[in-house]
Amino acid sequence: MVRWLIAIVTILLKVTFFKYFASNFNALGLKKLIATSYKPSPIANTELVLQLSLFPGYEDRVVRKPAEPKGRPKITANKFIINEVSDLDGDGAFDLRDIAEQLKANKNNEWVPLEGEGDFRSKESIELLKQADIVVTNPPFSLFREYVAQLVEYDKKFLIIGNLNAVKYNSIFKLIRNNKCWLDYNDGPKTYQVPDNYEQKNIFIGEDGKKYAKMGNTCWFTNLDILKRHELIISYKKYTPEQYHKYDNYDAIEVPKLSEIPENYDGKMGVPITFLDKYNPDQFEIIGHVGSVGADGVYSFANAIYLNSKKLFKRILIKNKKVKK
Repeated sequence: MVRWLIAIVTILLKVTFFKYFASNFNALGLKKLIATSYKPSPIANTELVLQLSLFPGYEDRVVRKPAEPKGRPKITANKFIINEVSDLDGDGAFDLRDIAEQLKANKNNEWVPLEGEGDFRSKESIELLKQADIVVTNPPFSLFREYVAQLVEYDKKFLIIGNLNAVKYNSIFKLIRNNKCWLDYNDGPKTYQVPDNYEQKNIFIGEDGKKYAKMGNTCWFTNLDILKRHELIISYKKYTPEQYHKYDNYDAIEVPKLSEIPENYDGKMGVPITFLDKYNPDQFEIIGHVGSVGADGVYSFANAIYLNSKKLFKRILIKNKKVKK
């Protein structure tokens, strides 16, 4: 069995990532699970029994009761390393209560403060990153480019949440074009549970009384191979000059829908950015994009793109590798 080391750079026990990997540690064949928290963590240095209210099957509210952890500062960023999980409380099943008890006792696992604030750019966070085989997290969107650059620099496999608009960044688009990064499954608008003190216009209260936020086009970015990267985009459309028009200011034809990609056209085509969700590198070549400010002639070939004098939204430029005549 392949055994992976998973690193989660996020706030421990506040996100589904940690719950999932910790609960399925043995089932997934993990050899280690690393998680870090920012300073201050909303759950660090509170009674551990109260943290259990975050786990499935337990009361779904958080009551913070300050505790005095042995040898741990009251307010600090922490690292949590799980090397082994077992039925510690003897109830015949392994669950997050066992992990909580193991962390509390530091039995075969680690729960220790970080020297800094838990910033992913810090030396100690980088040292933890070096140990990882796969990184799973939701980095700050404002630091997305910098975070992905770090993952690439240290040659890490990753599965991270970002905004679909990140594909417009040249640094991210370069990775996608060169098949170093791609979009995973389950992309599009989503709803996330958020902390009680989170205030934005997109907030609403669910039927369960919890606070949620509606997010726009969030998606998963990864460099782990997935089945859909090898699924063909099926189209039976045939190219004719009457049906497919060229842009006013760039030598490529406009294809407004993926289902309308002509199977017999071997030139450049402009498609919506949603194409990236279906992109098969064996079937198509990504050339660049048009319609973004900052055309550089390498990745972006026009600051704006027009068709019949009408300005269009950004398009991805592609060529078909499997042209049917």
